[in-house]
Amino acid sequence: MSLNGKVAIVTGASRGIGRQIALQLAEAGAKVVVNYISNEAKADELVKSIEQAGGEAAAIRANVGKLSEVEALFTKTLERFGHVDILVNNAGIMEVATIADVTEELFDRNFDINVKGTYFACQQANLHMAQGGTIINFSTSVAGAMLPGYSIYAATKGAVEQITRQLAKEFGPKGITINTIAPGQVATELFLNGKSEELIDSYRRMNAFGRLGEVEDIANAVELLVSDKSRWITGQTIRVNGGFN
Repeated sequence: MSLNGKVAIVTGASRGIGRQIALQLAEAGAKVVVNYISNEAKADELVKSIEQAGGEAAAIRANVGKLSEVEALFTKTLERFGHVDILVNNAGIMEVATIADVTEELFDRNFDINVKGTYFACQQANLHMAQGGTIINFSTSVAGAMLPGYSIYAATKGAVEQITRQLAKEFGPKGITINTIAPGQVATELFLNGKSEELIDSYRRMNAFGRLGEVEDIANAVELLVSDKSRWITGQTIRVNGGFN
């Protein structure tokens, strides 16, 4: 699945799932833009890792919750690499709160990053992406469950799934595919932080394989969907979750 000659933007790529996606796209031959918002050191470390492995990458700071910064992210990418072929809208936040504790600020913050950021990055892709490009958005398998405290997070991801579905025919004439990946529980530092072993074990039992997902599980799915093997798949939400129920 060679991505030689292609340029990929991965938002929220300084750690976790985004980091692994950036690494694997670079290993497949893509030039990678490592987007970050605050962790410059981690982003620079990732760029160095890619370069040391023989790849090419650049770290570009942008808060995807602000349209002007999304526009700047694409402008800087085009200035550096000349074109954009792959967009992975991985950046997102998850704040768990029951409805009684949801503030307007929390609501706006989550929708700004998870929904507005995804939507306007897709808009920039529509303006600047090369013919035959690929967009991958991110939802969550939590959207198919009923878990207390996840109403805002699941709502943002439900919106992302509809954005993906509704935009598929707009991108179709340019040969651009757009799909959403909805991971289950993945063993990232962010996910594991603050959780008891008992709680983590309960999450393991929720899927068919009795384990948490690994970042490679999600990055492998991204790598497949951005390859030429998946040109007939668009407008879909794919639940990469080990049979999470």
